[in-house]
Amino acid sequence: ESSYIRYASDSKHKKKDVFATVQLALLGVATVLGALLYFAGSPLLTPLLSLDAFPEHDLLGMMLAILWLDALSIVPYAHLRIIRSAMTYAVIKLTNVIVNVGLNLYLIIGLGWGLEAILISNIVASGVSFLMLAGITWRLYLGKPSTVILTTVLLFGLPYIPNGISFAINEVIDRFFLNAMNPETILAIYGIPYSPEDITGIYNACYKISVFMLLLVQMFRLAWQPFFMRHAKSETAPQLFASVFYYYNAASAILFIVIGSFVTEIVGVRIPVLDATIIDSRYWSGLHIVPFLLMAYWFQGWFMNFSAGIFIKEKTIWFPKITIYGAAITLLGNFLLVPIIGMAGSALTTLVCYAFMSIYTYWLAQKVFPVDYPFKYVILIMVIGTLAVGLSYYLPITIVTETITRSISVLVGLTLVTIISSHYYKNNRIDA
Repeated sequence: ESSYIRYASDSKHKKKDVFATVQLALLGVATVLGALLYFAGSPLLTPLLSLDAFPEHDLLGMMLAILWLDALSIVPYAHLRIIRSAMTYAVIKLTNVIVNVGLNLYLIIGLGWGLEAILISNIVASGVSFLMLAGITWRLYLGKPSTVILTTVLLFGLPYIPNGISFAINEVIDRFFLNAMNPETILAIYGIPYSPEDITGIYNACYKISVFMLLLVQMFRLAWQPFFMRHAKSETAPQLFASVFYYYNAASAILFIVIGSFVTEIVGVRIPVLDATIIDSRYWSGLHIVPFLLMAYWFQGWFMNFSAGIFIKEKTIWFPKITIYGAAITLLGNFLLVPIIGMAGSALTTLVCYAFMSIYTYWLAQKVFPVDYPFKYVILIMVIGTLAVGLSYYLPITIVTETITRSISVLVGLTLVTIISSHYYKNNRIDA
């Protein structure tokens, strides 16, 4: 995906040729890898994934089929991002969800099927998406594959593999540390005889609230890569990237203040159809970790902002180094802090990890693509956001309800962010 965006946006290469080369390579690799996993890996994967409990269905084959179809959809989706066809992108994604959910409901509720219904629904949804994408991008398949282009995109893209593995470690390793906690340690920290599984479950449930910030980061990522490639050679690119960085932080600050302050009210919202709250009250004891996780994903957005220079200058070989250091911080932080402060240790480690990765990325990127980022504005709104969320919980006002206290704190925080943003806009207007 990243390789295609990088070189399909480059005037030195024909977009058709880049598309045909990358798509053909994906087809070959996905097919060979899928076949190896199915025929040679089945004896290992089937028991490892507990699929032998369902011998009547070829669940492994279904899972691989989903991955195969999704792999072949990556580059067409990237093409829609490059040409700024956001509506088409959204329609195809929405169609995927509708087909998937609708078929699940029909097969499970209507026909009484079991686990296989979920995988079959995914296959059909992914297949429909791929066909829609193929119908839109079919002319690009007529491009001429090139070994020169293939070599170039591989050299650029292969570092993303260890980079992705390190990101995966950062995202999931904390659960292993929490699940390995000593029951006596848990009792000492929380005063309640939770089991390690209870702690992991509470952490997972509260982690989901941070998905609001993650959605913002992912939306930004989808638009950001094609955007900075389109403006990479412009004389005003550094100023433009600096402005984008500020407005990303302004949006993050608003989301951080609202979600961080009203997290208790949000998780308590009842879902009428299910007659349940968004998160069961049994898991609310972990809500104190949510601001740390929201801030962690806020910093992940910094990483994406700063990575533009590395991307443009084709220094992707630096990415594995950045994320490996991040994974090391994650391992060390969880090892040291989880036995002392439990879930908060994992959340704090996640925050430190992403903060370090973003700052280190900034330091590297400045060597090849200097940008004068407006840190004085950004740090100011981060401090305001942190104070707003902190005061919403600890402001010593007893004559009004907690919700009113939080509302006042949020209103003040949002007002200050708006005033600062207005000041920044007046003093940093730029024609993109």
